[in-house]
Amino acid sequence: MKLKKAPLLLLALALSTPLALLARGDGDAVAVAPTADQANTSKLVYGLLSDSRYAYRPRPLDDALSQDVFKRYLDALDGGKQFFTAADVARFAPYKTKMDDAIRSGDLAAAYEIFTVYKQRVGQRVAYARALLKQDFDFTGSQRWDYDREDAPWPTDGKELDAIWKKSVMNDWLRLKLAGKKPDDIRKTLDKRYANLQRSINELKTEDVFQTFLNAYTSAIDPHTDYFTPRTAENFNQSMSLSLEGIGAVLQRQDDLVAIREIVPGGPADLSGKLTVGDRIVAVGQGKSGAMTDVIGWRIDDVVAQIRGKKDTQVRIEYIPVEAGIDGKHQTVTITRQKVKLEEQAAKAETITLPADASGPARRIGVIKLPAFYQDFEGRRRNPNDFNSATRDIAKLLAQFKAQGVDGVVMDLRNNGGGSLDEAVELTGLFIDKGPVVQVRESGGRVTVNSDRKTGVSWDGPLAVLINRASASASEIFAGAIQDYGRGLVIGETSFGKGTVQNMVDLDRWPANEAPRFGSVKLTIAQFFRVAGGSTQHKGVVPDIAFPVSVDASEYGESTYDNALPWTRIAALPHTTYGNFAPLLPRLQALHAARSAKDKEFQWWSEDVAQFRAEAAKKYVSLNETERRAERDRQDAQRKQRQAERKALGLALDPLADDLADDGLGASERDIVRDAQREKLADKRPDPLLRESAAILGDAIEILGQDRKLSAQVLPDSPGPGRWAE
Repeated sequence: MKLKKAPLLLLALALSTPLALLARGDGDAVAVAPTADQANTSKLVYGLLSDSRYAYRPRPLDDALSQDVFKRYLDALDGGKQFFTAADVARFAPYKTKMDDAIRSGDLAAAYEIFTVYKQRVGQRVAYARALLKQDFDFTGSQRWDYDREDAPWPTDGKELDAIWKKSVMNDWLRLKLAGKKPDDIRKTLDKRYANLQRSINELKTEDVFQTFLNAYTSAIDPHTDYFTPRTAENFNQSMSLSLEGIGAVLQRQDDLVAIREIVPGGPADLSGKLTVGDRIVAVGQGKSGAMTDVIGWRIDDVVAQIRGKKDTQVRIEYIPVEAGIDGKHQTVTITRQKVKLEEQAAKAETITLPADASGPARRIGVIKLPAFYQDFEGRRRNPNDFNSATRDIAKLLAQFKAQGVDGVVMDLRNNGGGSLDEAVELTGLFIDKGPVVQVRESGGRVTVNSDRKTGVSWDGPLAVLINRASASASEIFAGAIQDYGRGLVIGETSFGKGTVQNMVDLDRWPANEAPRFGSVKLTIAQFFRVAGGSTQHKGVVPDIAFPVSVDASEYGESTYDNALPWTRIAALPHTTYGNFAPLLPRLQALHAARSAKDKEFQWWSEDVAQFRAEAAKKYVSLNETERRAERDRQDAQRKQRQAERKALGLALDPLADDLADDGLGASERDIVRDAQREKLADKRPDPLLRESAAILGDAIEILGQDRKLSAQVLPDSPGPGRWAE
């Protein structure tokens, strides 16, 4: 499976995640055509992206860029080349050099015409797939399903598409068969799955198509420039602020109904004592007496729009309790909306105890897991003393660690894709005593320096930063600054390599619209550089102590984008060097290698990584049942063996060991209560990489405490933070 940043696929929009945006199901296909507002939006986005006062790397909207936009639009619609034929693409060919004219003029007829053909092709493919379900399949041959079709040629004709889809359907069938499903159940599951695909595509709204087309243009400028409709812009801002005004419930689409996936602890829905995970919402009413609106068949964002609202207003929700069954008695609850903090994405702390051994005493290492560099920008403007902020939250956690007397701190930034640049700078300031954190070069070449200007630190002791390939942007600013200052060890994998800065531009500010109409653009406005002068662009942050690479750089990261900015460097800035870990690294590496060779969980993780990479490199799966069953049996036996070894060695058991086999189902097809429980249990699985990072930090503390000569080399006697040994 390719792990590159995917385009905004309409197919993915329709099918993939629990929060997929599925349109209202009234039985009729939604008419899709451009609107006057979309024509104006197209012109505004063109003006923004072609102006060097705004865009870091503006590109002229000429025939060359037009062809790029054309290709990206087709990729966004049919990146797997499973719907369009070569004849379709040839039919669209005259538009290759006309996309630039369409964007400048706001005449989007060509984009919608292509989408109309796409929708027809989806209908044809779905009809073919559903017809295939009437037959039986032979899984004894040597056929295989080549699922990675990104670089494949467009299918010649419908006959070739039939062959592709037959293998895809066979793979869907085989997965369910291997999971123990009977033929009648398989037919029923897959028929509903394909029917839902048809309905979902038919029900996509004009703004979905417009956003997809405009993002073909924005992504041609650079990989991190995106267009948001007013609604998706609102969702993006809420995700950055970690707060919203509503009832505090996460929703998921299941067939024609929207169900509750999660209830935010302490939120209005939780405090009502009425709603629970799995309850299905059938109608929503505003206030104490507003008419109830039936929402069966609605897309999630439409249901959410009905439920969200201003703080202290009321909403009535009619629902079917999960325990009552689909035909159960309806109940109604009235909830007063409040501001809800999305705690799941907030910084969290835990403590790892390293047992005493021959090399030293027991140690306690504090861990802070930060999923994103969040900040409530609007809340900060309203009240600078009270707003959601990653730095503010982490400062409190560090104070708790100091009170507990932990020996060191690990900042876990794995899978942290970034967020607020200001937060990255301010968070660095918790560990350094004033100084530059990042250099920012604008489109005209002017370089500004973002610095920590506050005297003092929140944590002056031993520090490590844990990163992986999915640590990007603000994570790389923080990890790079900690490394350049010699303030702490960086452990893990080389990071993503995103060295650019984006800003949200509200397109409604120019016409000064009273209500949102045109949406927003997340625009690349600058490139950032480390205080040492190098960029993280492409190269990322290279760890001091490296773990096995889980994802190859050719599959995931900035280096996979064909139009990413190149790596470069600028002049370094004077800054304090608290430490130089180079003399210490060989000893840490040797201890890590010896310990990880004996660490069963770490070895199992390494084996799984190697297996995953080998399977991903194949880009196909066998359609031979004997082969697939043998592989499934091998995996089942491996999980059981590992669980038995955990028990024998006194290790923590994997709570999901008996529930990791492929069930062949999509997210919307699973039991929502059980799936939510599995998601919670996933957080409790053994984490050998985090434990080993804590152990490496413990090694550093012990070595520097015992070897005064080495300590003098690594941590020269200078004032400020970074004193690891007394």
